[in-house]
Amino acid sequence: MHSRFMLPVFLVVIGSMLGWLTASGRMADALGQDKKAQPTAVDGVQLPKPDQPFKGKIGKTFGDSQQDFPQPLSAPKGAPNVVLILLDDLGFGQPGTFGGPIPTPNLDKLAGQGLRYNRFHTTGICSPTRAALLTGRNHHQVATGTITELSTGFPGYNSVWPQATASIARVLAGNGYSTAAWGKWHNTPDWETSPIGPFTHWPSGLGFEYWYGFHGGETSQWEPQLFRNETPVEPGKKPEQGYHLTEDLVDDAIVWMNRQESIAPGKPFFAYFATGAAHAPLHVPREWADKFKGQFDQGWDKVREETLARQKKLGLVPTDTKLTPRPKELEAWESLSADAKKLFARHQEVFAGFVAHTDHHLGRLLNAVAALPDADNTLIIFIAGDNGPSAEGSVTGTLNNMMTQNGVPDSVDAQIKKLDELGGPLHENHYPVGWAWAGSSPFQWMKRVPSHFGGTRNGMVISWPKRITDQGGIRTQFHHVIDIVPTIHAAAGVTMPDRVNGIAQIPLAGVDMTYSFADAKASGTRTTQYFETGGHRAIYHNGWVAASFHGVPWALTGSIGFENNPWELYNIENDFSQAVDVAAQRPEKLKELQAVFDQEAKRFDVYPLDDRFAERGMIPDRPSVVKGRTSFRYTAGTTRIPEGSAPPIYQRGHTITARVVIPKTGAEGVILAEGGSSGGYTLFVQDGKAHYEYNFFGKATYQVSSAGTLPAGEVEIVLDYEQKPFKRFVETTGGPATLRVNGKVVGSGLIENAVVGRFSATETLDIGTDLGATVSAAYREKAPFAFTGTIKDVSIQLKQAQP
Repeated sequence: MHSRFMLPVFLVVIGSMLGWLTASGRMADALGQDKKAQPTAVDGVQLPKPDQPFKGKIGKTFGDSQQDFPQPLSAPKGAPNVVLILLDDLGFGQPGTFGGPIPTPNLDKLAGQGLRYNRFHTTGICSPTRAALLTGRNHHQVATGTITELSTGFPGYNSVWPQATASIARVLAGNGYSTAAWGKWHNTPDWETSPIGPFTHWPSGLGFEYWYGFHGGETSQWEPQLFRNETPVEPGKKPEQGYHLTEDLVDDAIVWMNRQESIAPGKPFFAYFATGAAHAPLHVPREWADKFKGQFDQGWDKVREETLARQKKLGLVPTDTKLTPRPKELEAWESLSADAKKLFARHQEVFAGFVAHTDHHLGRLLNAVAALPDADNTLIIFIAGDNGPSAEGSVTGTLNNMMTQNGVPDSVDAQIKKLDELGGPLHENHYPVGWAWAGSSPFQWMKRVPSHFGGTRNGMVISWPKRITDQGGIRTQFHHVIDIVPTIHAAAGVTMPDRVNGIAQIPLAGVDMTYSFADAKASGTRTTQYFETGGHRAIYHNGWVAASFHGVPWALTGSIGFENNPWELYNIENDFSQAVDVAAQRPEKLKELQAVFDQEAKRFDVYPLDDRFAERGMIPDRPSVVKGRTSFRYTAGTTRIPEGSAPPIYQRGHTITARVVIPKTGAEGVILAEGGSSGGYTLFVQDGKAHYEYNFFGKATYQVSSAGTLPAGEVEIVLDYEQKPFKRFVETTGGPATLRVNGKVVGSGLIENAVVGRFSATETLDIGTDLGATVSAAYREKAPFAFTGTIKDVSIQLKQAQP
């Protein structure tokens, strides 16, 4: 009888999952390089690519069979890393690299290694530019004709990113790239930004394998509301411990890139880095702002002149470029009071410090890229602004950017008292319109005015050491943000798929810019481009621009209408700054371009035009998890509910009922809070008493407190608010508030003013804590001031809304 001993066999599988697949096709000749050195194009019919067929052999046993593993995706041979950097609210005439008064040595260094583009354009406002940048389609094609919070129910404006416009991240990930994003993400519908999703329109749902950043248009640089992928996270440090968002984002990006290169050095990556800077709030360490003391005392009129002189000296604008005049709606610097000059100069010092601080930390990011083994084959595209400088600070500047966006003005007298606090965590400060105008030199207007280049002309730098030999060169071809995706496709050797996840794709609207890399004098390939947001319109066509200005961008309520809107006409081939309107001399040319605009508007879902701002934020038909509801119940630990998913209590009667348990030893902390230091409300326990505080944009706080201490055991705390009659978007009228404990009135008071639209851009509704910037200064030093008792639940009941 035999005994068979089976020896255990331990199989060690050692191999790389990063093999390169053979690709077909070739790069465009326009790169001006040896074709053999270029990435070869891959078949882009559909994504995801079909499963690979089995090419092995299957016998009856493993002994007479041959294995064949499906291989991981591989990028085209020679495909570069791609780093796409986008700054926020920075004008053409602000960074020193493009002649501005703020030194940006790290951007200078990058420009010295690559090319500066002086006729590159964005859409004129935030979300639209980002949608166009990441898809290669016009912003209305991506349903993003305006910012997400102002979406309306039309194809060009509903803010729901169509499946037919796959992002560059989706395409590159489907072709063997690693993809990641950092910073601002303002392209998810307002009703989809809560921690429960859906996540279809988050970065993770649109092709980014990693994201660390924030939703919405702005956030505190000191106390941001962050997400890592789909999970809410809080900063690891507090402002007093040295935390700042820009530094944090750069640190995280460097870690990711180094990890990527360590684990898979042969796999290219796409890194999209979108700072919150230099969007308001203008938050920066004081020492950075102080570097610019006294440098703007000459005022905005003089700074514009100085900027144009530098731009001419640097060869960034033609020597005959004219400086466009100051709009009649803005005061001359010399006409301002002494206090106004002092305040406004400090506002600009803070802004300059913010930009310089950003450049410093982006320099760390660029240095980390330069230290990578394949740095020479890294394509860096650095766009200095998603639109022109922002006028949202109003003509006086403000301590609270959200306040001015709600139509509530600030004043010099109120701000001058807080001069030394500008830039710090106590305020959501923003500079006055005059500095936005100065920052768009030599052009007219600023952000939210796409009819003129002050709103859409942004400096851009492209560096690619392995391909660009004209280091330090300037390119003057007319291009638009939709041209970035085709340029990346060409560089990477990939083509736009016909279908993504089974959905037929809308053709790209952009054109490839790589032809310009080797030839400064090459004829531009973009011959037509429309511009529109908020009713402002323009059309570029074969060297001419027709433009229809539609009101000052700091007027945030009301509608001018669209009857008999005037149009201007510019020949920008010999009028770089749009300084000479020739509409009266060339009426036939103006009529021709107006017809082209109408054609493009119909083609790209621009209609219907809508020039409202604040009113669009309150459209009742917009989807929402709170739509149609008047009753809400929250349990302990429910946090990070964005305002778009929270009960809409703005100027509306409501009752808050909190059922809590107070230990015999007492309790303290926040029961409920919504908003932050920019505005909001909070119900909390401190010193044994119940307190309700309403923060009206930091201008005033209204508090109702219990007369005595709370009893131990089960306690019901009720805050009842009655809204007085008011005129919507005109009056900030509030109403009386009554506080009850276990059915007994324990306090009352008057909320004299109530917020009209939004408390903040990214602050949230939290139960049992106050995350981010605190609503109340009473417990700021104890933040997040978590409740130490037990919360059974918190309910909010809305009363009848005023018609």
